[in-house]
Amino acid sequence: MKPPAGPSPDPSRSPSRGLTRRTALGGLAALAASPVLAGTASAAPLRTRTPDSRTAAAAEPDLGPNVLVFDPSMPVADIQAKVSSVFSTQESNQFGTERFALLFKPGTYEGLDVNVGFYTHVAGLGLSPDDVDIHGLVHVEADWMQGNATQNFWRSAENLSITPTDGSNRWAVSQAAPLRRVHVRGEVPLWNGYDGWASGGFMADCKVDGRVVSGSQQQWLTRNSTLGEWAGSVWNMVFVGVDGAPPQNFPDPSHTVVDTAPVIREKPFLYVDGSGAYQVFVPALKTAARGITWSGGAQGDSIPLSDFHIAREGDSAAVINSALSAGKHLLVTPGVYRLDDTLRITRAGTVVLGLGIATIVPGGGVTAISVADVDGVKISGLLVDAGATAPDVLVQVGPAGAAADHSADPTLLQDVFVRIGGAQAGRARTSVEINSSNVIGDNLWLWRADHGTGVGWDVNTSDTGLVVNGADVVMYGLFVEHHQKAEVAWKGNGGRTYFFQNEMPYDPPNQAAWKDGARNGYAAYQVAPSVSSHEAWGLGSYCLFQADPSVVSDNAIEAPDAPGVRFHDMVTVSLGNDGTISHVVNTAGDPVNNDNTGISYLVSYP
Repeated sequence: MKPPAGPSPDPSRSPSRGLTRRTALGGLAALAASPVLAGTASAAPLRTRTPDSRTAAAAEPDLGPNVLVFDPSMPVADIQAKVSSVFSTQESNQFGTERFALLFKPGTYEGLDVNVGFYTHVAGLGLSPDDVDIHGLVHVEADWMQGNATQNFWRSAENLSITPTDGSNRWAVSQAAPLRRVHVRGEVPLWNGYDGWASGGFMADCKVDGRVVSGSQQQWLTRNSTLGEWAGSVWNMVFVGVDGAPPQNFPDPSHTVVDTAPVIREKPFLYVDGSGAYQVFVPALKTAARGITWSGGAQGDSIPLSDFHIAREGDSAAVINSALSAGKHLLVTPGVYRLDDTLRITRAGTVVLGLGIATIVPGGGVTAISVADVDGVKISGLLVDAGATAPDVLVQVGPAGAAADHSADPTLLQDVFVRIGGAQAGRARTSVEINSSNVIGDNLWLWRADHGTGVGWDVNTSDTGLVVNGADVVMYGLFVEHHQKAEVAWKGNGGRTYFFQNEMPYDPPNQAAWKDGARNGYAAYQVAPSVSSHEAWGLGSYCLFQADPSVVSDNAIEAPDAPGVRFHDMVTVSLGNDGTISHVVNTAGDPVNNDNTGISYLVSYP
């Protein structure tokens, strides 16, 4: 175990709601060391589908009252006042209904302090991140929780550059708070400094000229980025396709390094072209990808905003589905959408992009989003919040039995988050079910709430976070927490996972209530006996059985013993030494419990 970069956080400054993963996990770590969417992309250079659409799109679009668009000609004081007003509303608004997107047109902004709170999406509107340069800060702090960043969720920054006034731009976050396509001309601390903990996190297509300092971050995935240097580790730091990554070394320090991402397409983003027209850029699909995508110019497709239905809070499912059926892409502006029917995506290449952590709440036990077994659907920037009546599945990609090959144009889920409980007493059997083949998941947090409103063993019920039935599915940054049975159930062949973070449920009332047949508890990551090929890198599973610390989970990972099934660099942790995980994989790996240090590493299996 490595000490953090600085003195240990002060446990007396943690929140008063009692011991949870957010306090116990931080304590162990202290000891250890937007906008819019669009269609398909290819490797072709930038192009626009219809030249006439550029003129039609030149007028400023109506993106609703919660999208604030800034121009460098505006007085800095006016911009700062609006940004600060949003932060004042959102700083501690963990389960509120307010949503915001702050968009910056190309140019330089001097002296701005953009403090990013809950449900706030900050993005540049250039084609390159360097087209928007904020001389100041775009940062996340944890002052609202006295330096504890373990609940800094649901926010994002993308497609801009930051020149920090003091050389350092803090991003102290946990899950569902990505940095994408950002250039920082300085250092990036990933924690709140000497007085804080953090439990993140995700970064992709970013360039950091200086150091990234992980500090007390328990785990982190950096994908396809360029770093000046990386400093620090706690339990599970994973690097995929990263220039400037540290050397492979596990577990001390706990650095898992994979040379390239086998297949990836970066997230679509909104930009303003030279005529002032709003477009959505869809980056090209890449294989064996390494480093950032934007250093040599943009590669991909540009789609005019006129090809999108712009959804606004209050739109019905019927209105949105009508637009999708008519061939429109979907831009979901900031808001909470309470829908009485499933959003059905049936057309290949459809782009669904949320701004401001746009949130979908399905009612009446319906599935929130379903995707047909078609090529190239791209869904990003959405939070799905379960309603009171449990559906079988909240997000379904492909119907049961889907069998088409989508390897040439995979469907992507990027920054898609699912929440069961916390804002209200939600229920669901499964958060995400993937039946189509070749699907790519890129930063998913599938969370059964451990705090907030409507939380309890028999209240916010959920069996499983992710079920994978499709073949050749790839996950980058898979965060799945607190579900009541197997949290990931992988049944398709050819699956690959790069970084997995899990916490088992805190609240099994006793062992009898939490058994998988004859086995104690449920595995967090379960690969079906029928699977013959599967591989995963950088997996961490933690337990904190608060209701009954005598509860045991026999295994964190269960998988068939087959030549094509392999795991690399795993860790289990008993947070606060409350509860036991007996093995890491099957019967391999030491137990973690209140009789030992609470941490067990396993370098490989088999």
